[in-house]
Amino acid sequence: MNYSDLAPPYIRAIAPYQPGKPIAELERELGISDIVKLASNENPLGCSPRATAAMQEALKTIALYPDGNGFELKDALSRRYGIEHARIVLGNGSNDMLELAARAFLTVGDRAVYSDHAFAVYPLATQAVGAIGISVPAINYGHDLKAMLQTAVEQKAKLVFIANPNNPTGTFLSAAALLEFLRALPPQILVVLDEAYNEYLPQENRYDSVAWLQEFPNLIISRTFSKAYGLAGLRVGYAFANTQVVDMVNRVRQPFNVNSVAQAAAVAALQDEDFVRRTNELNRRGMEQITQGLSKLGLKYIPSYGNFIAFKIGDGMKMYRRLLELGVIVRPIASYDMPEYLRVSIGTEKENEKFLSVLKQASRG
Repeated sequence: MNYSDLAPPYIRAIAPYQPGKPIAELERELGISDIVKLASNENPLGCSPRATAAMQEALKTIALYPDGNGFELKDALSRRYGIEHARIVLGNGSNDMLELAARAFLTVGDRAVYSDHAFAVYPLATQAVGAIGISVPAINYGHDLKAMLQTAVEQKAKLVFIANPNNPTGTFLSAAALLEFLRALPPQILVVLDEAYNEYLPQENRYDSVAWLQEFPNLIISRTFSKAYGLAGLRVGYAFANTQVVDMVNRVRQPFNVNSVAQAAAVAALQDEDFVRRTNELNRRGMEQITQGLSKLGLKYIPSYGNFIAFKIGDGMKMYRRLLELGVIVRPIASYDMPEYLRVSIGTEKENEKFLSVLKQASRG
């Protein structure tokens, strides 16, 4: 018997998400050391020392179930952003928030809209509930909000996913553009504004999307502690939304979806503003280092507002494999319909230097 036949057709049709290659796997495959991983947009500084101390303290009660309501973390978020507990949902990473939104509000035959070259989890979360995903052509590898608005209205979509900054292209939508979109969208269409890289935005590009919740009850803001806060291995994210939306999401959320160590670390990380500042400074310097290096090699890239950059290399998979052989892991993005591009995360100065050196070597054959 073929047990896959027992699954619904829309599940069988899913192409599983392909994560970045781990260092240990490459070591096993090629028997090399001193590998630099710049594939998954992780924080090269690690995490806050305060978060590390909080994790160690939390281990003392690891035999107990976590707080299923996440009171302390919600309280920390409430104080930081001026939002009540009832409008906060916690997730096992922001991926969890994206999937919970789809599970709570989409069913078989419903429609969700997202952009070409946007985060792969949007179509995955949509297809996993039997809904129909509609990908709208991009403009310069970024969201075409006017086309997305028209498509969402004409197709009677129930949900729209927007990433800002966008992964994997790093493109950015201004506050004015987002507000124009939200004000034109019918209120019965929900919008998930995915701000996983929000903390990396330059000061002049920042905006207060949390304040928008008062005007737009159909808005869901999704964020994570995996990127700038350096807690990717713990999987903790959160979302802000209308209380009615939060109520529906909580009905499909697993009761202990964020573990106690992750909750403790996130509370501590949120309080360490100096660590986030140092993370931003390192990212700014690293972005300059890599973009200047790419320009010297004559390679085009997409200006990025995140902690990564997509650059054009020709045969992306061929170069990806060549870089692996030389001990540098980056991310191929052919699955985003960008086969000529690779995405590289910003690392430390030394890691960035090795990447550029190896890329130069590989480009010469």
